[in-house]
Amino acid sequence: MTSKELLYVKTIAEEKSISQAAKLLFIAQPSLSQALSRIEDNLGTPLFTRTTGGLNLTYAGERYYQTACRILKIYENLEGEISDINGLRTGRIRMGITNHLGTVVLPKILPPFRRQCPFIELEILEETTDKLENRLLSGQLDFALMHAPKEDSHPLLNYEFLANDPFVIAMAPNHPLASQAEELEGYIHPVLDPRLLRNEPFIMLHKGQRIRHITDSILKKARIEPKIALTLRNYETAQALVSQGLGVTFLPEDYTRIILGDNPPDFFSIHKKYDASWDMCITSRKDSELSRADEFFLKVLKENLV
Repeated sequence: MTSKELLYVKTIAEEKSISQAAKLLFIAQPSLSQALSRIEDNLGTPLFTRTTGGLNLTYAGERYYQTACRILKIYENLEGEISDINGLRTGRIRMGITNHLGTVVLPKILPPFRRQCPFIELEILEETTDKLENRLLSGQLDFALMHAPKEDSHPLLNYEFLANDPFVIAMAPNHPLASQAEELEGYIHPVLDPRLLRNEPFIMLHKGQRIRHITDSILKKARIEPKIALTLRNYETAQALVSQGLGVTFLPEDYTRIILGDNPPDFFSIHKKYDASWDMCITSRKDSELSRADEFFLKVLKENLV
């Protein structure tokens, strides 16, 4: 049975007249009579008895009418809900974001988004890039704000680049290698060749984190097999330990603006030939479509971030 057939029977039952129902439905009376006959034939039982007072429902007709009312109400509610979704009065966004970007980006984005879309439900997952990509591939996230891989980007994922951030070398203050850094135009800090770090102990982040991916890429270009002194997850801890002379590390320039303690490390730029940078991006599945709520959130993000 179709929604049109349900509506036909419902209207006839309420009007007790095919002619009157046909007027309300804006169809010809013979067409409605034929439609009712087809419905009753398909069901194998009459839905109405014909009396001088009009059409009355049979027991089967009563059951059909009651069910038709419930189903048509569900259709009506669904249409209203879709209308609300299209008007951004309701909906849900399932997004992922890396931990640091969550701290930096969400306070800039959520207030203006909430002012415009107060009833959109937000599900935000803060995780490492590897885990976010897995959630995207499994369909558990609509999109993620993260940093794009330097190599081996996933063929099923789309990366929309937003901003580029160079990496720097972090070393303890007054490190002997600092004297070999050069002041070059176009760089924020004195430039130090990563190849000079060949004999230095490295403080690394875990392999599932994008900072580690970029670090490995830099070391590969410098042809260094690093001496790893310590592996951890928190870049702030790595930065603090570098300050104490426990090793060297690579960090994004943006992260160096968060200075911890009274004894920050010294920072050195890396020559562009090492391609030592990462790109903040919006990542989504190539074969999926973003909802209107998703698209509006990303519009607000770009207006307030990039």
